[in-house]
Amino acid sequence: MIQTVLVDDEIDSIRVLQRLLETYCPNVNILGTANGVETGVKLIGETRPDLVLLDIEMAQGNAFDLLNQLMPLTFQVIFVTAFDNYAIRAFKYSAVDYLLKPVDIDDLRNAIGRVRERPEANDLVEQMRILLNNVGMLQVSHQKMAIPTITGLNFVPVQDILRFEAKGSYTTIYLSTGETILATRTIRDYEEVLPESVFCRIHSSHIINLSRIEKYQKGRGGIVLMEDGTTIEVAARRRDEFMRRLLK
Repeated sequence: MIQTVLVDDEIDSIRVLQRLLETYCPNVNILGTANGVETGVKLIGETRPDLVLLDIEMAQGNAFDLLNQLMPLTFQVIFVTAFDNYAIRAFKYSAVDYLLKPVDIDDLRNAIGRVRERPEANDLVEQMRILLNNVGMLQVSHQKMAIPTITGLNFVPVQDILRFEAKGSYTTIYLSTGETILATRTIRDYEEVLPESVFCRIHSSHIINLSRIEKYQKGRGGIVLMEDGTTIEVAARRRDEFMRRLLK
């Protein structure tokens, strides 16, 4: 059983979440609920849960005030939020689960299902540290991305990523340092979260960092030469969008 605490200052939200968990997530045991930062810190300290479902904005502070008081964390977190898409990007970069209100049943099941894949304690601490940093600095040049691999998580500055290459249900990520990381996410997952101002999908198998292009050679779709010397074909159907982004 996943020992769980719920923290939200809206009693109706707590009731709905409890009902959904009891109905659709039988492997979850709710240890208790709290309605704010102070009561949340106290409850978590007393119960030592495996998981906390945590509202972002509360009347007396927010989720990050609570987390900062409990660092280093010993539990996983699923955020429940009404944040805008730009702030959500910080969660995605950090590979942290979140649920949008009103909570969708399938999204809840999927998020709870991933809790079983418990990270190493050090990874959990670093993941939350990166999240807190990313939320505080929503500029791409300062953000880091948590890259899930078969052995854990790698934390990489976004600006150091040259390109992404699809490998079936995995993605190879190429860095400016010459390193590569095999991520356990599809290239589509990355396409959805990466900022359009910096990254562009130019082929079914390739996403590139536009600031890392050395040269573009014209053709039906064309070819780009990247900083690491790699040449990549631009799919003809993606050429117009690529040129729009490149010249923006």
